[in-house]
Amino acid sequence: IKKQQQDVTGFMAANKIDFEECDIAANEENRKWMRENVPVDCRPATGNPLPPQIFNGDKYCGNYEDFFYAREENAVYAFLGLTAPPGSK
Repeated sequence: IKKQQQDVTGFMAANKIDFEECDIAANEENRKWMRENVPVDCRPATGNPLPPQIFNGDKYCGNYEDFFYAREENAVYAFLGLTAPPGSK
């Protein structure tokens, strides 16, 4: 999980995409918010969704696998609901 989180935050920082990391291990309120805001059809069959879960404000974007696929397809800005800067894909 930690490696996936570092992969996402490293990509965001390298591409100068503003982000806020929310600690769900030490903050029950953040953990509850994440679990409640992951759409029902995106939750695991058993248990709770695991981090990283990616949001743009209150809009759910996806989990790490979704992010990884978007990155492979050069579609991270669309995945995040952002406009790509000039010269990027």
